[in-house]
Amino acid sequence: MITKRSRSQRRRHSLVALVAVAAVSLAACSSGSGGKGQTVAQGGINGTDDGASLTLWTRAPLELQANLLVKAYNAAHKNQVKLTIVPNDDYVSKVGAAAGSGGLPDLFASDIVYAPNWVRAGLWQDLTSQISKLPFAGQINKGHLDAGTYQGKQYVLPFVLDLSVMMWNKTLYKEAGLDPDKGPTTLADFVKQAKAIQAQHKPGVYGTYFGGNCGGCDVFTWFPMIWASGQEVLSSDGTRSLLDSAAAKQVYSAWKDLWSAGAVDPASKDETGATWVGPFQQGKIGVMPYPASLLPTVNKTVDAGVAAIPGVDGGASTFVGGDGIGVSKDSKHEAQAWNFLAWLMSADAQVNVLAANDSIVSRGDLANNQYAVKDPRVVAINKVAASPDSKTPIAVDFQQAFNAPGSPWVTLLRDQVFNGKDNLSQDNSAINSVLSQ
Repeated sequence: MITKRSRSQRRRHSLVALVAVAAVSLAACSSGSGGKGQTVAQGGINGTDDGASLTLWTRAPLELQANLLVKAYNAAHKNQVKLTIVPNDDYVSKVGAAAGSGGLPDLFASDIVYAPNWVRAGLWQDLTSQISKLPFAGQINKGHLDAGTYQGKQYVLPFVLDLSVMMWNKTLYKEAGLDPDKGPTTLADFVKQAKAIQAQHKPGVYGTYFGGNCGGCDVFTWFPMIWASGQEVLSSDGTRSLLDSAAAKQVYSAWKDLWSAGAVDPASKDETGATWVGPFQQGKIGVMPYPASLLPTVNKTVDAGVAAIPGVDGGASTFVGGDGIGVSKDSKHEAQAWNFLAWLMSADAQVNVLAANDSIVSRGDLANNQYAVKDPRVVAINKVAASPDSKTPIAVDFQQAFNAPGSPWVTLLRDQVFNGKDNLSQDNSAINSVLSQ
């Protein structure tokens, strides 16, 4: 979900999203053959493999995994998938324009937080019947399935997962007298351990780091602290913010405490997301919530511990990000496209392609695969992905409420941590105003 973009790039993306959503809405209203209520044609449990040419779009951050998956599928099937990689900042507008002209590819992926919007606009076909027939349907990541469900029908499967986890630098933990094999299990532990790192006064090293001006970074890493505490961040219909709850207040208080104590790298205050993962990779940060997908990169420079993100008094959760995928409303090869998706969920794709190349599996029953067991941290990541307390927030206007530069969520978190303003109720109401539009 989180991408390393500059402030100007994020502004452009926000504006493009508004234009594309309008185009999508027009397309859904003007087409009687839209995806809503439309069902993928039957072709057996695994669809049809008869040599059809299929098209697939995905955004650039997933280029590595997409290329690996398409190459493996094409090598083993009569059907052949042609992959198009679209620059991240162009993706929403490209999908919106294609939706309006009937030019969507057979298959296309989406940042999972956009899926609820595109499902409601009718851009994907109904996969409910086909998914239900898969013998492992109950093992498929629930966060992605829920994000792609509308009025009881399922339109989206996981394409590539990304999770937020707690990571800590074992070397810095040893130097601070902390147990390098035990990361924080409560919010208080997180604060205590970050302060212990800071107390070493090691030049250029700080207890923790976060995207202080990056809404997407902080939904990815702070929402799980609330979920792990047994509370929600949004109403079930995604139209009301619950970010003024008791658990949320304690999360803000913990980060404010760390900031006031000097245990947060000062660069965090202006961090827009472009460089938020860098300091930990450079060995400069003791402990922080972090993208699980970057563990292979982190391993090159840091001896890192990994665990689920804890709540106020314990618990464990993660934000299940990444991209979902479905069969577009414009596809004329529905059964063949389903063949690709059924294979994508198979052990062959999940284990022999994704797990073999350091990616997270989308099925809970494959958490202990032969590649993951080589590293207990990877098993832990796979298991937390399948946990019922690991979630994907669902809201049609998620981008404008949370991810966009200057969003009301960014205002709220900055007021709580940096500005010392006692206006949580007003800031939360501002989020509600966007969500309820």
